[in-house]
Amino acid sequence: MTAAASEVHHPFFARFWSVFVAHEAKAVKALRRENLAGLSGRVLEVGAGTGANFAYYPESVEQVVAVEPEPRLAAIARDAASGAAIPVAVTAETVEAFSDGEQFDAVVCSLVLCSVHDQDAVLRRLHSLLRPGGELRYLEHVASAGGRGRFQRLVDATFWPRMLGNCHTHRDTERAIIGAGFEVAEARREWTLPVWAPLPVSELALGRARKAA
Repeated sequence: MTAAASEVHHPFFARFWSVFVAHEAKAVKALRRENLAGLSGRVLEVGAGTGANFAYYPESVEQVVAVEPEPRLAAIARDAASGAAIPVAVTAETVEAFSDGEQFDAVVCSLVLCSVHDQDAVLRRLHSLLRPGGELRYLEHVASAGGRGRFQRLVDATFWPRMLGNCHTHRDTERAIIGAGFEVAEARREWTLPVWAPLPVSELALGRARKAA
């Protein structure tokens, strides 16, 4: 993400992501649902994309404010919001610029922290937007070890971020979450494709982190 919504334009990625999410694997859908389970109150979703999460929010959520600065994706997310079972408001602001004057009960990040330009700054901003005791729920591409990790570093340095909306596959996202002041309460790794699949984004981290009360 960048400082102004007008600077966030990834037309190729927006088209690709719309098709990809429409055919998303059942394993990823299940992880999305698990990531949102038990949420309540006001929720900020960062990088909402096409609104793929909206159908999985529990009825205990009072409102979702969904930030999506890519205009093509934001338009699709607004259509998804209109059919959601809970109130969803989609804004085209970046999270760096976003503020509605109140803190949130939870923040949700799904496959977005890999693509922000300054991950540390974004996570610190999310920490400030949470009420004390609030939760960060995350489902994120993360750095793998061994040969896949070397492959991730290679694609990150060449074509992958340019083609896929600034996605960087070899980020130590959980270290950054802790560095921003969160306390990780639960975390695990999941493979959504076979280990041998030649893709750098097969391994996901699913976790819950808290802002100290």
